[in-house]
Amino acid sequence: MRDVAIISFAQSVSARESERNEVEFLMPVVREAIAASGIERSEIGFTCSGSSDFLQGQPFAFVMALDAVGAWPPIRESHVEQDGAWALYEAWVKIQTGEVESALVYGFGKGASGDLGEILALSLDPYCVTPLWPHADSIAALQARAWIEAGRGTERSLAEITSRSRRAARSNPHAIVSGDETPDELLARPYVASPLRAHDCAANGDGASAVVLAAGDLARSVCSRPAWIRGIDHRVDPASLGVRDLTRAPSAELAGLRAGVGRDRIDVAELYAPYAHQEAILRQALGLPETTNVNPSGGALCGHVMMSCGLQRIGEVARRILSGTADRGVGHATHGPALQQNLVCVLEGE
Repeated sequence: MRDVAIISFAQSVSARESERNEVEFLMPVVREAIAASGIERSEIGFTCSGSSDFLQGQPFAFVMALDAVGAWPPIRESHVEQDGAWALYEAWVKIQTGEVESALVYGFGKGASGDLGEILALSLDPYCVTPLWPHADSIAALQARAWIEAGRGTERSLAEITSRSRRAARSNPHAIVSGDETPDELLARPYVASPLRAHDCAANGDGASAVVLAAGDLARSVCSRPAWIRGIDHRVDPASLGVRDLTRAPSAELAGLRAGVGRDRIDVAELYAPYAHQEAILRQALGLPETTNVNPSGGALCGHVMMSCGLQRIGEVARRILSGTADRGVGHATHGPALQQNLVCVLEGE
């Protein structure tokens, strides 16, 4: 295996960008990531993006985003119809082949263009479930209710997770929401889909994130403390909600095991948990002790950019390793209903 590291990370404010299109909020993020990498854009060997045509309402919509990268001189480019974290995986594989030494990876989404909860229904069973148009919050509420009735937690547990996340987000300039509400104050608010209240659900917005990867000696030559990818794996559970235990995330557990989460101490973990109860489920799946600093950025609850949020979680861990404030961490991404697909990336500094 070749040593591959993240050498730079950039992201936009996860706000509702109703007046800007994808290229306009993606361009400064890509430029910042490339400038921070120390590698000239023309020298980056591969470019890979993650987004969803469903959000943009037209096929091959990702092609337009290349205007933010620049396709001249000609570039090697690929795209995944998935979160940018999966684009990072493809780029990592590309570097492993030895064909390239570096890669630009970015993910972007403009969820404010429509009702994200309804758009996500298009990824469900097209014959039996999508025609019912279940909202994403309602599906998550079914999972949360099963989690509570299984004795895994309570509504107060949800409020405590949200309260901690919002306090952490006060120091994150890229967050959409933050605050210092107590669990009791949060519990006094109305349900949106019992047992979930509005603050237990992700704060959706628009935005983008980007990282630059480099192999071995190149990474060391341009970066004083690269964030090395020590393990990365992704797994998938059945799409049908009725054939799996919604209180667990076996694909996250297996991906974490294969990525090597338990081989050493974890200083920080950024978990893509768009609902409060999902953070608790992921903590258990990955075997993270209570002492682990989970979602110090506030996580998806405080700023959720569809198709970029998973890459942001990995980037947030890399940022802390690059700055020397953490030595080893876990970045996690998910996609699909009720934590159906999961990717785990273990990062470590030298």
